Amino acid sequence: MRKSKFSESQIVSILKDAEGGIAVADLLRKHGISKATFFKWRSKYGGASVSDVKRLRELEVATDGKLRQQPCTSRRTHGRRARPIRKQRPQGRGERGGIAGFE
Repeated sequence: MRKSKFSESQIVSILKDAEGGIAVADLLRKHGISKATFFKWRSKYGGASVSDVKRLRELEVATDGKLRQQPCTSRRTHGRRARPIRKQRPQGRGERGGIAGFE
């Protein structure tokens, strides 16, 4: 995954500026971000403070470490790579869809 150009604290400060009354178009131009990025950030970090974001990051790291320690419980692969599903070929001439009488 690509690393963001902005840290979480910078993102939160940009969102705080937008809440403070600065026009969104001016913020986008000033920081060089797209409208989609801004609204994605707002949906993820909206209303959060810097300390909240840091705590969220710590929880994500801790949860990720616990998940990596658990063994794989998948019954299908058992640690192997899953095989692709092959299409079944029609059997016999009648199932091929030929013209009746010319088989």
